[in-house]
Amino acid sequence: MQAIVQTGAETVEVQEREKPSPNPDEALVRVHTAGICGSDAHAYKYDGGYEWIPIPRIMGHEYSGTIEAVGENVTSFSPGEKIVEEPIHHCGKCFQCKNGQSNVCQDFSITGMHRDGAYTDYVTVSPEHLHRVPENVPLAEAALTEPTSIATRAVLTQSKLQPGESALVQGPGPIGILTAAVADSLGANVIVSGLEKDTKYRLPLVEKLGIDTINIHETNLDSFVEELTVGDGFDVIFDATGHHSGIEMGVEYVRKGGQIVMVGIPNEASDFAFTDSVRGEVDINTSYGSTWRNFEQALRLIEKGAIDASTIMDTSYSVSDPSSAFEAFLESKTCKPVFSFSN
Repeated sequence: MQAIVQTGAETVEVQEREKPSPNPDEALVRVHTAGICGSDAHAYKYDGGYEWIPIPRIMGHEYSGTIEAVGENVTSFSPGEKIVEEPIHHCGKCFQCKNGQSNVCQDFSITGMHRDGAYTDYVTVSPEHLHRVPENVPLAEAALTEPTSIATRAVLTQSKLQPGESALVQGPGPIGILTAAVADSLGANVIVSGLEKDTKYRLPLVEKLGIDTINIHETNLDSFVEELTVGDGFDVIFDATGHHSGIEMGVEYVRKGGQIVMVGIPNEASDFAFTDSVRGEVDINTSYGSTWRNFEQALRLIEKGAIDASTIMDTSYSVSDPSSAFEAFLESKTCKPVFSFSN
């Protein structure tokens, strides 16, 4: 079978690998579609915090597929069923897992990083990590479930956003765009901010989804605050930039008594001062990963068309040239490139 394998920093190649066989407690999945996300891009560059990933490694954790076969002890799934995997596997034994906080498990592992992933024709996985895909959801679109689950957690679990309220999403990367789409489905008044580099592909993509955008290199947010908000600031700001400046700008444009939800993970130190946020009693919250419930919410939103998966996904990249997809992602020339293994 073919597999996209990372062999070094910014080096991936297509290799032939042996088709795996499921053990008695596993399912064999025929991969249909697999996407690239921000963490995959960081791993591709071998950025700080990702050097622990063993090389070579078959990458990929956002995918959809079909059950090809099951081990003799597996009774919960059958061949032919459409599935997606929860790629962050929790231990089930630590305090957080027992406390209903499995998304911050102390001993988690991630498909495509701790073990070989889904940029290949076949993977084996324990059924406890699988979700059935609704019948009327195309398999290609189901590959968007995992990043959508992160957005559903940020909006539906970790934020206080209500229908009719104003929301600013900072950063039009995959998670930012999906967060905006989930917030929009809730009935909020949403705007997405981006940089000059985002004006060629990512901000126009947001506009195709019917969501307003702003290029903060060109236009000051102050005018939008007056137009879109009531309490001299946004009710909720979701920071998906992955940069410390996002939280700094968030504090400037959130209303007193409002909320900031950090979805991106800043990789640099900041001298951010909390004085204004304390005096304004701003709720600063975080959102990480997702849970079983968030996955199910994501599948239902895709099923109902609240998430326009076909518009968000970019199918123009080929398994035969994976480097071009990673490079285009890093240069903001695309947002959610996906590989098809269904041919």
